[in-house]
Amino acid sequence: MSTYKSDFLNTLDERGFIHQLSNPEKLDALCAAGPIAGYVGYDATATSLHIGNLISATMLYWFQQTGNKPIALMGGGTSMVGDPSFKDDQRKLLGPDEINKNIEGIKKIFARILTFGDGPNDAIIVNNADWLMNLKYVDFLRDVGRYFSVNRMLSFDSVRLRLDREQSLSFLEFNYMIMQGYDFVELNQRHNCVLQMGGSDQWGNIINGVDLSHRMGGGQLFALTTPLLTTASGQKMGKTEKVPCGSTKTFFPHMISGSISAILKTMMLKNSSKYSPASHCPK
Repeated sequence: MSTYKSDFLNTLDERGFIHQLSNPEKLDALCAAGPIAGYVGYDATATSLHIGNLISATMLYWFQQTGNKPIALMGGGTSMVGDPSFKDDQRKLLGPDEINKNIEGIKKIFARILTFGDGPNDAIIVNNADWLMNLKYVDFLRDVGRYFSVNRMLSFDSVRLRLDREQSLSFLEFNYMIMQGYDFVELNQRHNCVLQMGGSDQWGNIINGVDLSHRMGGGQLFALTTPLLTTASGQKMGKTEKVPCGSTKTFFPHMISGSISAILKTMMLKNSSKYSPASHCPK
C-alpha cells in the first residue's frame, strides 16, 4: 500500500513506475502542496518514439492528469552529440536538418498524449538547442564544467561498463552528461522546473543536474526514474538497439521481459479509447 500523500506519486507507485526517487518525502510534500513543473528529455534520433520512450511519455500524461505541468524537452542540442549511456558504440552523428525533422515527428506524438495551452498545468515543448547551441566553450567550462568530477563521472555504470569492455568512449560523448545536467538547471531557471524523470539508465545523468543546481546556488531539484522496458534477453528496447515497435499481437508476447499485465499497467492511459500508446509505434 502506498504511503505517498500526493496524487502524482500515489498514481506512479500504484502503476509500477517508480524505480529510483531522490528525496521522496520532500518531493511528495511539494507535489501535495500544489502543481509543480517536471520534464522528460527526448533526443531526436528518429521521427518517432520507441516503446521504451512511451513509458516516460505515459508518465508525463499522469503527471498532467494529477494537476502538474509537464515539459517535453526536445534534444535539438544534445542530439548533435549523442547519449552514450549503456551503448556499445558511439551513436551516429546527425545534422541539424535531420534533427529538426525528427523533432517535428515527435511533436505530433505528444500532441496526442498531452494537453497544450497557456494554463498553469498545460504542457509545453522546449528545445535545448535554444541554449546549448549558443554557449561559449571557455565560459561553459569555467561556469559549469568545474562542478563536475571526472572521478565521479567514471564511476557511473553507463560509463564504467563501456570502459570495462575496453570500448572507446569519445570526448564528445563524455560531455553529454554535462549537457544534460545543464539542461535541468536551465529549465529550472526558465520554467521553474523542479523534477526530471526518465528511465533507470538515466539516473546518473539526472542526478548530475540535481547536484549541479546545488553547486551553482540554485534550488532543490528532484530525480525520478522508471524501470526499463526490456526484451526477453534483457536488452533495452530502443531505437539505437534496433528493437522495433511492431504489431503488439506478435511482438509483445515474444519479446518483452516481465508480465504483460504489469506492462499494460504502466503504458495504458485512463481513457484508452482516446489513446493507445503502442498504436503510435512505426510499423
